[in-house]
Amino acid sequence: MKVIGILGGMGPLATVELFRRIVEKTPAKRDQDHPRIIIYNNPQIPDRTAFILGKGEDPRPQLIWTAKRLEECGADFIIMPCNTAHAFIEDIQREIGIPIISMVEETARRLSEIRCRKAGLIATTGTIVSRVYHKALERYGIEVILPENQEEVMRGIYEGVKAGNLKLGREILLNVAKELERKGADCIIAGCTEVSVVLRQDDLKAKLIDPMDVIAEVAVKLALHD
Repeated sequence: MKVIGILGGMGPLATVELFRRIVEKTPAKRDQDHPRIIIYNNPQIPDRTAFILGKGEDPRPQLIWTAKRLEECGADFIIMPCNTAHAFIEDIQREIGIPIISMVEETARRLSEIRCRKAGLIATTGTIVSRVYHKALERYGIEVILPENQEEVMRGIYEGVKAGNLKLGREILLNVAKELERKGADCIIAGCTEVSVVLRQDDLKAKLIDPMDVIAEVAVKLALHD
């Protein structure tokens, strides 16, 4: 088996959620059937969106430092439960010798497989400004639909989920998802791992695509079968 490295702490709750989903998606009948996982939960990584918007410290030194620790500890590949951090994936990859499996790229591939044509994107402002999803989806001919009120999305993420107020976060982000449905989205991307924590498929008519689920499935497959 290969060893999964999780570059976490962005935020801690999303890191816990990814670990849980990997365990749940592993076809195991006993403890020994599960892959080995190394988690470096580094909440000291500066806010990714703040830096992209020119208002905060550069997160790349801490991202690279954490990736190197995972490599030194024996991880065979790295995954990151933070969509916005994928804006820096090439910078991190240049500094380490093991691959980073992109949650964004794997999600775009999954959307293409299910023939999604209009994807509603709920994500941080940093993810949107960096256009990481736009670039990946455009290669598959998928149109991106954005919410009207991005400030409300950020409130749901930061004042809601990141602050531990899951009820507020769910209320805000569910309203955003339903707005995207009304705008014609045939699938909704939970493009921030905090969104993944509070939205469920039963909430929506459109297909909910959770990048956290996608990367968990890919990581299990790589660890067990590749």
